[in-house]
Amino acid sequence: MSEPVAAAVSSTRDQREKTVPVVTVESFYDSHAAKLQMKLEGPRVGFHRKIREPTINRPGLALSGFYTYFAEKRVQVLGAAEHSYLKSLSKRTRIQRIRDLCACKIPCLVMSRGFHLAPELLAVTEAAKVAVFRTPMITMKFINAATIALEVDFSPTVTEFGSMVDILGIGVLIRGASGIGKSETALGLIERGYSLVADDVTRITSLEGRELMATAPDLTRNHMEVRGIGIINVASVFGIGSIRIEKRLDLVVTLEEWESVEEIERVGIERESYEILGLKVPHVTIPVRPGRDIARLIEVAAMDQKLKGLGQNSAVDFNTKLLNLMEPRSTNGPA
Repeated sequence: MSEPVAAAVSSTRDQREKTVPVVTVESFYDSHAAKLQMKLEGPRVGFHRKIREPTINRPGLALSGFYTYFAEKRVQVLGAAEHSYLKSLSKRTRIQRIRDLCACKIPCLVMSRGFHLAPELLAVTEAAKVAVFRTPMITMKFINAATIALEVDFSPTVTEFGSMVDILGIGVLIRGASGIGKSETALGLIERGYSLVADDVTRITSLEGRELMATAPDLTRNHMEVRGIGIINVASVFGIGSIRIEKRLDLVVTLEEWESVEEIERVGIERESYEILGLKVPHVTIPVRPGRDIARLIEVAAMDQKLKGLGQNSAVDFNTKLLNLMEPRSTNGPA
């Protein structure tokens, strides 16, 4: 990647960078307002507040005055039950209950089912600088959808310096030292009809500790550097089918100079793994030297990984056949 772009993406290229998620009311609203059908009710205040837990809370008990174990770190949702309860109170009591709720430094309030917050209560939230949103969604549907959205926002993320491609549904991260040919290899795979996810810098997110999703930073998405040519827009050159926004990570391939590889795997029975965010991903090391078609080798590695996912391991099958072939000879040999 060219120096200005690389400097904008990262200040270091030899270390893995882990990001601690920080979710604010502003980022939550900007990212999910359309999906959650949220609209701002009242002035734009409190957008700097942090959402510190990836789930939703209904403050029914808090509105009644019980604050023991109150989850003030979460987004607060007022549904039909809370709305009806507030209407049953006198105006003075309603105002005091909302004032007490806002005093707990909650991130924000969301009115579900399209309910509006009364003007006198909206004035209280404005004075306390608590943002209020409205959504027509049913309360439980909003809670479920918002919880899923927050789980993604709070997922740990790490930056890997490598190119990510989608080969026959297998997400492959291509790693290696600078200048070893990661981008050129990715370009060769794109020419074979596969899709680019990220070039040179890949952001990887752990989803609920089950799987790893890879994507490109916003700055470099859909672009790659080809040494001697410069930055190209992959979608413009090869078509929209040559790119993917995100892909699950299934295989890590490390490219190393032939002379620096201490032991080259010949059979493949012992499977290596590469750990990212606590999850182990299948890993292969491919020695690089002039004349080797690295793109083709990675393509075969991805196909082999797909077969392994279907329960077929070529190395184990070959080893079994070899043992079966050797067994009669050892049985019929001299005593």
